[in-house]
Amino acid sequence: MAEELARAEVYGLLAELFYAPPRGELFEQLRVAVTEAPTAGAFLETHWSEVVGAARRLSWAEINDEFVALFGGVGKPEVCVYGSFYLAGFLNQQPLVNLRQDLQGLGLERPPGVLETEDHIASVCEVMRYLIAGDDAGVSNLAGQQRFFNMHLRAWAERFCEALAEHPRADFYRAVAVFARDFFAVEAQGFDLLEV
Repeated sequence: MAEELARAEVYGLLAELFYAPPRGELFEQLRVAVTEAPTAGAFLETHWSEVVGAARRLSWAEINDEFVALFGGVGKPEVCVYGSFYLAGFLNQQPLVNLRQDLQGLGLERPPGVLETEDHIASVCEVMRYLIAGDDAGVSNLAGQQRFFNMHLRAWAERFCEALAEHPRADFYRAVAVFARDFFAVEAQGFDLLEV
């Protein structure tokens, strides 16, 4: 159960960081976060340490400016955060339609006032968090997590992370991207074991 909670927390953290720069309490939590894993040599330990190190080294204003430079601004952002772009080459394509159908089947919909489409990396991470930590065992179970991950995250998350990590303006978000890439790889391996 502790492992499931940890997975849900990582998805929740990634959702927050990819939706907006870390503000207030989250920024302070990152700056004082533990960097040593409970098990020595854990796969994600090094890249998590880099996320924490970047939060300690940079000011909130610097991270905010980086977020705006990478994901904001007028027109096309420097790094696209939408799955349709990576899967179909354009925004608002069939992958978004498929995702919306699956979200409807889960009883989920985009909240009023949210402008980003459901294939935003933050939104997809938030759905994974829900599928892990939700109370409805009919929805929140390993089979549902595996299906959603394979259908809506696996095919494009690595490309998104690589594009972000390689961007010359990325510093804090380079660390986040590398950590996210490795976390998604661990998730993929775990889900592959379910198929054996």
